[in-house]
Amino acid sequence: MLYNYLIIAIGYTNGSRQEKKMELRVLKYFLMAAREENITRAAERMHVTQPTLSRQLMQLEEELGVELFKRSKHSISLTEDGMLLKQRAQEMVSIEEKIFYDLSHKDDTLTGTVSVGCGETQTVNELFSLAASFREKNPNVAFEVYSGIADDIKLRIENGTVDVGLLTEPVDISKYDFIRMKQKDRWGVIMRDDCPLAEKEYIRPEELAEVPLIMARRESVKNEIANWFGGYYDELKTAANCDLLYNTIALVKSGIGSAICLEGLGIGEGLCFRPLMPPLETGSVLVWKKHRAISPAVREFIAHVKNA
Repeated sequence: MLYNYLIIAIGYTNGSRQEKKMELRVLKYFLMAAREENITRAAERMHVTQPTLSRQLMQLEEELGVELFKRSKHSISLTEDGMLLKQRAQEMVSIEEKIFYDLSHKDDTLTGTVSVGCGETQTVNELFSLAASFREKNPNVAFEVYSGIADDIKLRIENGTVDVGLLTEPVDISKYDFIRMKQKDRWGVIMRDDCPLAEKEYIRPEELAEVPLIMARRESVKNEIANWFGGYYDELKTAANCDLLYNTIALVKSGIGSAICLEGLGIGEGLCFRPLMPPLETGSVLVWKKHRAISPAVREFIAHVKNA
C-alpha cells in the first residue's frame, strides 16, 4: 500500500505532541460493519473471521476512547461518535483510492479521476459538455460528480475529496484559482400553475410583496435578492428557507409558497418558471485549491476548460 495508516495528532502533553496511528485497513473493517449492521456478515465480506473483526473494532474503540457501536443480540448500529467516524473514514478511504487511481499511469496514456463538486445550476450543462469532449480525447479518465450547496463543495475541496468545484456566484473565491464559466443562470419564480402570477410573462418586485415565498438560505444570495427587490424587500413574507432545488420544488408543489431561485433543469408537471424583471442573472466559477498539487488528469481537464 502507498501508506498503511494515518497519524492523528491528539494534543500536547508536557510540551510534546501526542499521536496515534490508525490503520486504513481497520477503518475499512469499521465501514463494512457500519454498512452491514452485523458483525458476522461484515466479517464474511472482508474475508476475516468474526472474532478477528470483533477484536479489531473493540481495539479501535479503545484507541479512540469512545463507543462506536450500539450492540444488540443480532445487530449493531452506530452511535453519534460512530457516525462522525464513518464520515471521516469514508473521506480517508476515498482519498486513498483516488491516490492509487491517479498514479496508475500506463505508458503516456492519461489516466485517473477528476472529482467534480457542483450545485444545481444550468451551468453544469456547459461543464459536462466540456467533460464529454475531454473524455473523447482521454477515454481512460473517469469523472466523479458530487452534488451539494456551495459550503458542502468547498468543504470537499478543502479535505481533498473533490478536485474542482462549480460554484454559483456570489461566493468567496479568495482561497482558490478559478475559471469563470461562460453560461449565466437567470433568477425567477417557480410557482404552481394555479398561482395568479403564472399568467404573467415576467415577475416584478411589487408583485411578490404579498406572496408567501420560499427563499435561499445563503447570506450572500439573500443580499443579491434584497438588492433586486429594493424597497419592497421589507414587505416580503417568507414561508420557508431552502437550498436544494429538489426540496424547493417539493415545497412549491405542497402549496407552502412560490420560490425565488435559479431556473432549474426541470421543474415537473403542474409548476412553471417565470423570470424576474428587471432581469437578474448569476454567473458560476470553476474553482480549485491554490498551491495544491493536482494530478495530471485534473491539470489537463482544467487546461481543457480554459481553452474552450
